[in-house]
Amino acid sequence: MISIGRLDFEDLVAQALDQIPQQLAKLVDNVVIEVEDWPPPGQHLLGLYTGVPLTERGNWYSGIMPDRITVYRMPILGICASPEQVVREVHITVVHEIAHHFGIDDDRLHELGYG
Repeated sequence: MISIGRLDFEDLVAQALDQIPQQLAKLVDNVVIEVEDWPPPGQHLLGLYTGVPLTERGNWYSGIMPDRITVYRMPILGICASPEQVVREVHITVVHEIAHHFGIDDDRLHELGYG
């Protein structure tokens, strides 16, 4: 397993966010992005979006707690054989979860190569 500390991994997540095109990044609304070491017990996840996608928000959407994107460090490190692979997998995971924020489902993400 590749060894990358928590702070360095958080930097990789920040770099992945910086690579999102500006016109899309400015549309991300009311979202907190965090890094956790492990997903909840029994779940095999690299990342998780929890919240109300932009496509489902209506006039009722105000004063709501932020959506949450969580990137799980240890599962990503566990599937990667090199630091370069970690960078790529973090990028894919971040894009995948932000796509859920925009209302894009897993089937479409698989078609686009992010699944």
